[in-house]
Amino acid sequence: MRAFQVQDFKGTFGLTEVPQPQPGPGEVALAIRACGVNFADLLLTEGRYQEKPPLPFTLGMEVAGVVEALGPGVTGLAPGDRVGVFGRDGGLAEAGVFPADRCVKLPDSMGFDTAAAFLVGYGTAHVALGHRARLQPGETLFVTGAAGGAGLTAVELGAAMGARVIASARGGEKLARAKSSGAAHVIDSEAPDLRAALRDLGGVDVVYDTVGGPAFHEALRATRPEGRLIPVGFAGGEVPQIPANLLLVKNLTVLGVYWGGYMSFSPQVIKESFTELFALFEAGRITPHISHHLPLERVEEALDLVRNRKSTGKVVVTIG
Repeated sequence: MRAFQVQDFKGTFGLTEVPQPQPGPGEVALAIRACGVNFADLLLTEGRYQEKPPLPFTLGMEVAGVVEALGPGVTGLAPGDRVGVFGRDGGLAEAGVFPADRCVKLPDSMGFDTAAAFLVGYGTAHVALGHRARLQPGETLFVTGAAGGAGLTAVELGAAMGARVIASARGGEKLARAKSSGAAHVIDSEAPDLRAALRDLGGVDVVYDTVGGPAFHEALRATRPEGRLIPVGFAGGEVPQIPANLLLVKNLTVLGVYWGGYMSFSPQVIKESFTELFALFEAGRITPHISHHLPLERVEEALDLVRNRKSTGKVVVTIG
């Protein structure tokens, strides 16, 4: 079968033929139909992600497909089930083997490409905003990188949760996309004095930051007392260093959110989150925006779209 494999962390990767894997205890074999491309995939190719799979490995963490076979001890799933998987790796291939406890059955109304654009973005945003930050209706949420795969879901979900959303992105097209997804106000990320712009809008209660760097620091200073800040990514390349004196003076809270970690220490949080998210999807209140569909042969192009910020929402690789 074909798989897009990373051979080393120095840029050696590409589509290759590999043996079809067989499921072991607690695993399922999938015929993969679609895989979402995430900024984290770029970090994985460079060995800079929180987890580092053993080399060589197949790239792709956000997967949708059909169960083909069950390994020993697997219950609750059957061949033919349509599932989504957060697998860390293994998704950019024609088939794959994944832990059964990372699989979630998809609603009948959700297509494979939609599922591959849904799991990571909405899953992260929902756990971050709901479980961790306890975002309340009427509060103000500020989202950086608001037209990307991570940010756009937070804009849409924050609006669905009743928050007033302020979105920051680069350029008119991306700002328009954030606006159409529920942002009440938009700010160009290249505009001067982000802090002043946020203060002119009354300040913010919760910051959902996908970019890091100066944007985080400006938002920090525009956050109201008892505000919450969630650094979920560092697409700008700079991990912000947080001055503790500002946290103290304004009674602020910085919340770490590594969504994938909940799979290990509290999977019930993930399960409950997806129950709520699928209900919102079936009610028509949230729908992922996919700017590009590409075949497996064009994975490198898909990665470049994310790397160079030429996509909005998600890029999805369709398979089979």
